[in-house]
Amino acid sequence: MASRFEVRTLKDVPRFFLRSLAAWKQVRSAPGAYGASLIAQPARRVFYTLSAWQDRDALYAYARAEPHRGIMTSLRPTMRTSTFTFWEVDTTGLPITWDDARRRLAEQARTDAVGDA
Repeated sequence: MASRFEVRTLKDVPRFFLRSLAAWKQVRSAPGAYGASLIAQPARRVFYTLSAWQDRDALYAYARAEPHRGIMTSLRPTMRTSTFTFWEVDTTGLPITWDDARRRLAEQARTDAVGDA
């Protein structure tokens, strides 16, 4: 799973980043999580996540659990855009490269834009 988040203003960057650290701590011990990574581009107000999960049930259980659930709710007003993409790979295909994740996110963003038109 990969995601791209853009916050509305530069003032929102520290809050998003600090809250993402709590989610990072949670994912490190989440059942079914193989690994996760974050790229922050604070000057651009953009954050990327990349994570590998045993299955979607494990990912969704993580997303519904605290603190992640509360983080999502509290940050919703600060978000400008969000893009999520999901795909399956065999564990021998891990780790996923950031180049692959960014390509998939760009494809998903184009698909989402067509759907919104």
